[in-house]
Amino acid sequence: MSGLKARIEAQLAREWQQRGPLAWALTPFACLFGAIAGARRATFSLGWRKAVRVGVPVVVVGNVTVGGTGKTPTVIALVDALRAAGFVPGVVSRGYGARIKEPTQVTPASLATDAGDEPLLIARRTGAPVWVCPDRVAAALALCAAHPDVDVIVSDDGLQHYRLARDVELVVFDHRLGGNGFLLPAGPLREPLSRRRDATLINNPYERALPPWPNTWPLVLTPGDAWHLDSPELRRPLAQFAGNRVLAAAGIGAPERFFATLRAAGLTPATRALPDHYAFSSNPFVDADADSILITEKDAVKLAAWHDARIWVVPVEAALDHRLIALVVEKLRGRSPA
Repeated sequence: MSGLKARIEAQLAREWQQRGPLAWALTPFACLFGAIAGARRATFSLGWRKAVRVGVPVVVVGNVTVGGTGKTPTVIALVDALRAAGFVPGVVSRGYGARIKEPTQVTPASLATDAGDEPLLIARRTGAPVWVCPDRVAAALALCAAHPDVDVIVSDDGLQHYRLARDVELVVFDHRLGGNGFLLPAGPLREPLSRRRDATLINNPYERALPPWPNTWPLVLTPGDAWHLDSPELRRPLAQFAGNRVLAAAGIGAPERFFATLRAAGLTPATRALPDHYAFSSNPFVDADADSILITEKDAVKLAAWHDARIWVVPVEAALDHRLIALVVEKLRGRSPA
C-alpha cells in the first residue's frame, strides 16, 4: 500500500507542475477547497474567531505548497541567528507522524516515533527548547511555562494554524515554486501565491534567479562533512566518496534536492527516493550494492538502533541573508509586549 501511495504522490507531483487535463478536471474541487480555506481565514480576520497570543512574539516558518521545501534547516538557522542577536528562542512543531495528543517536550534523547523526525533534529542541532503538539497554541503555552527565559518562539510549519497569533511569517519555496498555480487538488497550493507574508525564501539548488516578489531571498543549503552513523565522531569530506559505489537515499519532501547537492559535490550516486517521513521500520538497504550509503540528517534520527557500517549522514547548513535576519529582528524588537 505504501508503494502505491508513493506512486500516486509522485504522479500528482508531476501533474501539479503543469496545467494538463487532470489539473483542469480537478479545478472545480480546487474552487471548493479555496472557498472553504478562504472562509476559515475570514473567521479570524473578521474577529469571529480569536487568534491566541502566547506572551512572547512568534515567527512562523511555513509554506503555501504541499511537501517539503527546506523549512527545517531554515528553522535551525533562524534559531541560531536569533540567539546571536540576543534572543532566547524556543521552537514549537506539530510533530508529524508521532503519537502526540498533549504538549510534549522534545529532548535530544527523545525517539522520533514519540517526537517526530523534524522536531528531534531541531532539538539535537540547536539545543533550544522544543515542544510538539497538533495544537501549536498549547505547545507554545507549555513551552513558555516550562522555560520562562524564552522570549521568542519559532514555529516549524503552522502557517495555516491561524489560531496561533504570529508577528512574522516566512514562506519557503523550493525549485517547484508554486507549480501550476492551482489550489489543491488541482495544484500544490494550500493558499494562493498572493498570500501576505513578511518574507519569502527560495531553496533552489538548480537556479539562483529569484522571482520578482517583495522581500525575497535565496536559501542556500551547504553540505558539511559526512559523519558515520555507527561512529558519529568519524567524519569524511564528500569528495572522499568519489569513485566509490555510492547509494544516496532520502525520505524527505523533495529527495532530488539532496541528490543534486551530492552531484554538485562531484559524486555520481545511485539514488533511492523514499516517501517523506519514511519510518524505516525495516532496513531498505539490505540488498543495496553499494560501498557507502549517504542519507539525510532527518532520516538519521530514526535509525538510532541500526548498525550498518555503510551508512553515512550528510548534514546541511542553511545560510540566511543578513537582510532577512535584520528584518525579523526589527519586527520582533518593534513589537509591544503581550
